[in-house]
Amino acid sequence: MQITPFALERYFARYEFSARYLLSSSDCESLSLADLLALADPEMRQFWDGLKLGYTETPGHPLLRQAIADQYASLSAQDVLVMAPEEGIFLLMHALLEPGDHVVCTYPAYQSLHEIARSIGCQVTYWTPDEAHGWRFDVEQLEASLRLDTRLVVVNFPHNPTGYLPSRSEFEALVDLVGRRGIYLFSDEMYRRLEIEDNATLPAACELYDRAISLSGLSKAYGLPGLRIGWLATSVADVLERVTRLKDYTTICNSAPSEILATIALRNREAILKSQLTRLRNNLGLLDAFFASHPDCFQWNRPLGGSICLPRLTCVEDAYSFCEKLVQETGIMLVPSQVLQFGDNHVRMGFGRQNLPEVLSLFSNYLEQRIQPYAARK
Repeated sequence: MQITPFALERYFARYEFSARYLLSSSDCESLSLADLLALADPEMRQFWDGLKLGYTETPGHPLLRQAIADQYASLSAQDVLVMAPEEGIFLLMHALLEPGDHVVCTYPAYQSLHEIARSIGCQVTYWTPDEAHGWRFDVEQLEASLRLDTRLVVVNFPHNPTGYLPSRSEFEALVDLVGRRGIYLFSDEMYRRLEIEDNATLPAACELYDRAISLSGLSKAYGLPGLRIGWLATSVADVLERVTRLKDYTTICNSAPSEILATIALRNREAILKSQLTRLRNNLGLLDAFFASHPDCFQWNRPLGGSICLPRLTCVEDAYSFCEKLVQETGIMLVPSQVLQFGDNHVRMGFGRQNLPEVLSLFSNYLEQRIQPYAARK
């Protein structure tokens, strides 16, 4: 298989474990093992203490699949397949797509969402947002992109990296548009339940449409990326079966400790998500103040959901060089939009971590001392 290198992951490989401050992390603050185990009910504590490190069931532990299914109004545990989130993208596309198929994907995007389809031999059309209108994705533009041979539409809301979230009516119009044509819908919902405003959570796509597949997991909203637990949820039984057969050639089964810890997390999802949302909303207030104090350096659209945003840099000519100097001189890592294959004028910023006040203070000092005086002289 020939596939383009994953630019974002290669960039993170350079800096993620060497830079002191990660201002582009897309996940929320991680939980410790002790904190997570403290949430375990007696049943799950018994499972954990008596756990044997053997093989696990390929679809996922029955208790974990049930805990996942409990989040969806119309699905059962049989409609859930557990795997690493990235694995879910890879296997789902290989199960659904053939060379020559047409795919439409929200863009910019996590590179797997479009590059895997391209590597299979599909034709990919990007559905791009309007920055001038809050990074809005226009459903009419999506409709104009559809073709008679469109096999799959890939969406991601709350959107990585802009933080855009459509209204419920817009999302339902999107689902209706795809449904009327019988196109499969793959919905990346890794940031679902991280909506900034109350009552803004969209229904899962798999609850609205019988040819929709929802991707979710514990990496982002739950702050548990180290568990490597995600899932596909869908009522399309034959698709799930095809993915299961392909999984026999990848991981085969999941980590036994991770499955038990994931079940504990999902049984306590309301408490975990409430804590993460409280931090996100507080940190977003800090970002409001940060951008207000540097109006000559940034233009930004306040995110509606998720833990990341995509401000435009206005005080330098290229974001990539800016980010390279920033990490070298301050230890602050930002992701330039060039890594996202989306020009060179934006940076991805994360605001889900506990140390954001410290990082923003250091970043602000850097801008005031090194960038703003230069920009004023131009």
